[in-house]
Amino acid sequence: MTVRVVLADDQPLVRSGLRVLMADAPDIDVVGEAGTGAEAVQLVRNTEPDVAVMDIRMPGMDGIEATELITAAAGATRVLILTTFDDDEYIYGALRAGASGFLVKDMALDDILGAIRVVAAGDALIAPSVTRRLIAEFAARPEPAPHPRAVGNITEREREVLTLVGRGMSNSEIAAHLYISVATAKAHVARLLTKLEARDRIQLVITAYEIGLVTPPR
Repeated sequence: MTVRVVLADDQPLVRSGLRVLMADAPDIDVVGEAGTGAEAVQLVRNTEPDVAVMDIRMPGMDGIEATELITAAAGATRVLILTTFDDDEYIYGALRAGASGFLVKDMALDDILGAIRVVAAGDALIAPSVTRRLIAEFAARPEPAPHPRAVGNITEREREVLTLVGRGMSNSEIAAHLYISVATAKAHVARLLTKLEARDRIQLVITAYEIGLVTPPR
């Protein structure tokens, strides 16, 4: 399956560099480029890509607002944020807006391509150290969720799994921690996604912090 990608960044050199890097990947097709958030939203509507690789700092409509508009639409496009390590303030907003993961501009090519494939497949990037740092940054902030999700209908075991997801554990790590199979851990995560109406694992992480199952280190 070919992953269709839109690149959104206000720096033409960054966009062209990414396009060149992706040109040799037989399963990734760049279907368009945008220099602003507004252009990105319109381009996503026109081309319906699998993934939008989105910069945060862009003139006019920034990447956070664009991400919110894209993820709120009925389409299946997922957003992968393109950022630098000093963007913690912006990443907090991007998490809230529904981003499914993060790319760092100086990442290795294989990591960039791998991240795009992971997000296109419906997963979220919460394992890399940069993402764990950003999740901790977001979680330390006092702002309440605008629409907290009800969690009263989850089982005690699902609550345990949600706690571990909130700590950034993978399915295999959850399975080892709870002495269950990886398939069982995956099934618990799938049920949590359904019950909590979460788009992906990052939204589960957000919920775990918001309801106090996980607290950031001080």
